[in-house]
Amino acid sequence: MKLSIITITYNAEPFLERTIQSILAQTDQNFEYIIIDGKSKDGTLQIAEKYKNRVNILVSEPDKGLYDAMNKGLKKATGDFVWFMNAGDEINDNQAVKQIYKVVSEKTDVLYGDTFFVNNEGNIQGLRSEITPHHLPKNLKWQDMKLGMLVCHQAFIVRKSIAPLYMENNLSADVDWEIECLKRAKEVKYLDFVVAKYLTGGVSNQQLKRSLTDRYEVLKKHFGLMGAITAHVQILLRGVNLIIKNRGKYW
Repeated sequence: MKLSIITITYNAEPFLERTIQSILAQTDQNFEYIIIDGKSKDGTLQIAEKYKNRVNILVSEPDKGLYDAMNKGLKKATGDFVWFMNAGDEINDNQAVKQIYKVVSEKTDVLYGDTFFVNNEGNIQGLRSEITPHHLPKNLKWQDMKLGMLVCHQAFIVRKSIAPLYMENNLSADVDWEIECLKRAKEVKYLDFVVAKYLTGGVSNQQLKRSLTDRYEVLKKHFGLMGAITAHVQILLRGVNLIIKNRGKYW
């Protein structure tokens, strides 16, 4: 079995190299590495080209946004499993690929684990399952996604044959994608190590109002109208309680 690790990047000159280095530092190099660049205007492409001898596919062309680029990566991947590690994010452990190959079987369709949050400088801010309300179950089901993004996208690895394309006009397309993958999965495996480091402050955080609206549409698609309304009431109450508990901070 082989992994396809995919990095989506656009004008990410300050962050891309640490992503690439975390991938190429893996002790098990039996994977395909794909970089999809959205025709960056800074030094992003030059950084990617430094490593071209170790990158299987490098594409730099305009796209229609993040999820269009991720779909390009999906279509080009030839591995059995796909794993998105976008610019600024990192694989946490150089043994991760080796450990994944140890636990995966022919029945496995999804693997998932926990994530460290990091800032722009790459400094760890905390473990996602501890500093956010998203406590990670060890027996993940699609119904667990009712209150939103339970598993960080960077710690969610999927068999390509069950992976759909992403919605391209919805900022919560990653939530929809994970739910769809879990619905199709025969076997889901929990990885008992911290899988990735996630650079906070992505598109959904930058466009929070639209992201919330888009998440509502995704939850309505999978849980129905009343399910989506109930979920958002719970999310709101949970958020208020956390802000009060953390003295004005969500996490």
